[in-house]
Amino acid sequence: MIKQSLKRINAIAWKEFVQIKRDPRSLALALGIPVFLLLIFGYGLSLDIDHVPTIVWNQDASSQVSRDFLLNFKNSKYFKIAGYTDNYRDIERMINNGGAMLALIIPKDFSHYVESGKTAPLQLITDGSDANTATIAMGYVRSVVAGYNVQLLTKTFNQKGLNFSQSLDVRPRIWFNEGLVSTWFITPGVIAMIIMIISALLTSLTVAREWERGTMEQLISTPVKAPELIIGKFIPYFTIAFFDLLIGLVMARFLFDVPFRGSYLLLFFLSALFLTGALSQGIIISVVAKSQLMACQLAALTTLLPTILLSGFIYPIFNMPKALQVVTYFIPARYYIVVLRDLFLKGNGIVTLWDEALFLFLFAFVMLFLAVRKFKKRVA
Repeated sequence: MIKQSLKRINAIAWKEFVQIKRDPRSLALALGIPVFLLLIFGYGLSLDIDHVPTIVWNQDASSQVSRDFLLNFKNSKYFKIAGYTDNYRDIERMINNGGAMLALIIPKDFSHYVESGKTAPLQLITDGSDANTATIAMGYVRSVVAGYNVQLLTKTFNQKGLNFSQSLDVRPRIWFNEGLVSTWFITPGVIAMIIMIISALLTSLTVAREWERGTMEQLISTPVKAPELIIGKFIPYFTIAFFDLLIGLVMARFLFDVPFRGSYLLLFFLSALFLTGALSQGIIISVVAKSQLMACQLAALTTLLPTILLSGFIYPIFNMPKALQVVTYFIPARYYIVVLRDLFLKGNGIVTLWDEALFLFLFAFVMLFLAVRKFKKRVA
């Protein structure tokens, strides 16, 4: 019985491999889309905000004090001086057309205020249409101003022969991502998103294609059982999806220089669980849809949007409303992204990741069980 079952599974798997070989465009998409998405997200998507375009109106341009103050902005990687002006009209025009995000206005008595020890007014105009970026940019400005104030206090105390020391001496130490490179944070999430989407999309078309081409009736008339048919169709696409995973790992490691500090064996094991669940989900979609167009749309709807919006890929889960935080527990990509980021950056093992491993196992088991139960060997 087992030997005959394995033969039937092998026959279905071989048939599917032949079908994939006869459709090179689909195979090229299955292998090319991960590379394309990794390049787009890896190079194009960055959470680092630097080179903020800034326009300056220095009304005290004749003084050395104001020019020294501006050097703090010129020498910072977070600001890019987009131009200088002597009126508000240019400032309004530059901010309106997107040429500048910040406008820094230094008053004409700036040097007098500084040299006399008084509080010097400084105007900052910010384009608030992008609230998140504007908030970060204003934080950069406050940081530069705070540093300049410390320089002034130090200089004043030294002139009086006194020692100036701050009451707080913060010495930050960053773990796991010392350079705060956003690519290191994004790339593992992109790999999880690609694997989820590609896996569900590939298998969502396989059964629907059989119904559309009229070959499902032929399969139903054979001795092949439903679980054997599902597993036989599962194997080729598992191979392709696992190869996509390897491509993602190689690109992350050697193209984007993301360090890998964990166990490859643990990564492949947990990835296999995630792939099993994602591929089985695609088969469920395919069985329900019975149309390649509908299957493709359902696969995109149930994988792309949840993975991007509710998995913690870009937006932190703890910052979401409580109701959405509850929903994220049912998004399998949430757990796989944690696995990838921990293995890449932190080097954690199964002791730390056991709960994610448990959820991935449940996801794989439930999806595979539903895929086998949902498929019926009969014509409606």
